[in-house]
Amino acid sequence: MSQWNTVCTIDDIIPATGVCALVNDKQVAIFRPRHDEQVFAISNIDPFFEASVLSRGLIAEHNGELWVASPLKKQRFRLRDGLCMEDESRSVEHYDVRVKDGQVQLRG
Repeated sequence: MSQWNTVCTIDDIIPATGVCALVNDKQVAIFRPRHDEQVFAISNIDPFFEASVLSRGLIAEHNGELWVASPLKKQRFRLRDGLCMEDESRSVEHYDVRVKDGQVQLRG
């Protein structure tokens, strides 16, 4: 059975941005798209360039879904599941994440 690991507080993530956390030796990009406590977590590694940059990408909405655009070549990854809009074979891992008592936690 996996457990929840606290990585930061919700206030550590400025709304409409992401942060990177190292969890079990994996770089995880955690996004807070709005001023509420909704958060998403995907791999921080851009699969097109093997660069640790997705947490610095731009959050956008398309067809009612939230996406992050890589800061390198702007490929888009859906926040809820890591699907790559431009090439599904380059999708990234997504992680279970929640906010509990103001703490952002990843299942690990």
